[in-house]
Amino acid sequence: MTCRLSIEAETFPIAGSFTIARGSRTEVNVLTATLTQDGHTGRGECVPYPRYGESVESVTAQIEAVRTVIEAGVSIEELQSLMPAGAARNAVDCALWDLTAKRQNTSVTDLIGIKSQRILETAYTISVGTPEKMATDAAKAASRPLLKVKLAGNGDVERIAAVRQAAPNSKLIVDANEGWSEDNLEANIKACQQAGVGLVEQPLPAGKDGILAEVEHLIPICADESLHTSADLESLRNRYSAINIKIDKTGGLTEGLKLLRKAEEMDYVIMVGCMLATSLAMAPAMLLAQNAEFVDLDGPLLLAKDRSHAIRFEGSLMHPPFPQLWG
Repeated sequence: MTCRLSIEAETFPIAGSFTIARGSRTEVNVLTATLTQDGHTGRGECVPYPRYGESVESVTAQIEAVRTVIEAGVSIEELQSLMPAGAARNAVDCALWDLTAKRQNTSVTDLIGIKSQRILETAYTISVGTPEKMATDAAKAASRPLLKVKLAGNGDVERIAAVRQAAPNSKLIVDANEGWSEDNLEANIKACQQAGVGLVEQPLPAGKDGILAEVEHLIPICADESLHTSADLESLRNRYSAINIKIDKTGGLTEGLKLLRKAEEMDYVIMVGCMLATSLAMAPAMLLAQNAEFVDLDGPLLLAKDRSHAIRFEGSLMHPPFPQLWG
């Protein structure tokens, strides 16, 4: 049965700025795919990510290239081979799940076999900056139970110590976003140990992380940029003990579920993360995060403006999404 596809590029302002090892931003650009059929509407949001060679224009073109097939009534299963993993497929995949649930007068939660969603506790991100700036930001967020600390390489020993002193009771994740090197890896991991960090995320560049197989993993080391789909898990096993699942990398909830199940079977520590995006992008990711050891879905908390029917946050607690939003 045919459906109608619309694609919309949208911009949402960030509250202040967001800074990682690769640079700073003051706004986030997202792409929303909307599918309409029989009076029902399903939506999916993706974030085109330059790190993976994506832009709003390229992701739009990728979806437009298969518009005819999508509008002819592509199934969720058929979509997996129709489009490669990435932001474009994520938007369409999540829209199809949302549309399917609404047409069947049920929820995606029911469709994938989860009895009910629970409230999740998300990390809250501290952008990289000077140790003094990061300490100030961490002090403001010190009541939150889990902080994700963005790092950049040189100077990270001081940044880690400053954040720990400013937020003595928070559990810490650190994320180098590929910003460390073999030269500072040992010193930075030692600083993390001294600060009681619970997880080190993507310390070295993807493809240049072989040395991690020789490093004692006293702290779980988590693959982010090195991991996209379930096909990557076997090759990462000797370098990483944890993985960060993001649906913009997996190409949607469908592959995200497959990746989650396989990773659990292989005894990886599970983290579910996000690109900087609105509540619409967080909603499907919350389904993957129901039993994750680390949840990092704070994207909406970092925005100056979110969507209508946004996910309700109480501090770092995320409530299940409203059906008007997604699912």
